[in-house]
Amino acid sequence: MDYLIDGADDCAVNFLFAHGAGAGMDHAFMASMAQALAVRDIRVIRFNFPYMVKRAEDGKKRPPDRQPALLADFATHIQAHSDRPLVIGGKSMGGRMASLMAAQEDALEGVKGIACLGFPFHAPGKDNFKGDHLAEMALPCLILQGERDTFGHREEVSGYALSSQVELHFLPDGDHGFKPRKVSGYTEAQNIEQAADWLAAFILRVAG
Repeated sequence: MDYLIDGADDCAVNFLFAHGAGAGMDHAFMASMAQALAVRDIRVIRFNFPYMVKRAEDGKKRPPDRQPALLADFATHIQAHSDRPLVIGGKSMGGRMASLMAAQEDALEGVKGIACLGFPFHAPGKDNFKGDHLAEMALPCLILQGERDTFGHREEVSGYALSSQVELHFLPDGDHGFKPRKVSGYTEAQNIEQAADWLAAFILRVAG
C-alpha cells in the first residue's frame, strides 16, 4: 500500500489521517496539517481510499466508495499501523468514517482516540444530519470545526447532542477548510497552527 508519512520513525504515537470526499491524501490541507503535526512529535500516516487510488491511476473522477467499503479499507490501515499507540481521524468524510469505526470494536486494537477535522454534520443547505452516532461515542473524540463551516457552523453544532467523550473546538471565522475571510483579521495559517496545537495536544494526551 502507498502511504505518505510525516514525522520521525521514533515518534511515540501514530496518527492515521484520512482524506475528504473530493481530494486525496496529497491535498494541500492534508499536507499542511501533517507537516504541522510532524514538528509536534507525531508520526502522521496518510492514505487514499480505494476510489481515490483509482483516480490517481487514471485521472478519472469518481464518487466515494460506499460506506461499508470505506470502513473495511480503514480497518486494514489501522491493522497496518497498530505497532504503537494510534489515533485515527480525517478531514470531512475521512473524519466521519473514523468516527464510525468506533462502533467496530474488533477493528480498534491499539486505537486510543478519534479526531475529526471539519465534520460533515450535513450537506450544505440540507438537514440530512449525519452525526447521530456522536451522542454515543465511547472513545475520546476531538472535533475541530470552522465557525462558519457550511457542513455545520458554530451555532448549529453548539446545539447538537454529543457524548461527553467529544471535545469540540472552533476555528475563528473558518470555513470547511478552516480558511477565514480577510475582513475577520485572522489568517488561514493561524487557523492551521491553532488546529495543529489542539490536535497534537489531544493525540499526545489520549495516547498516554
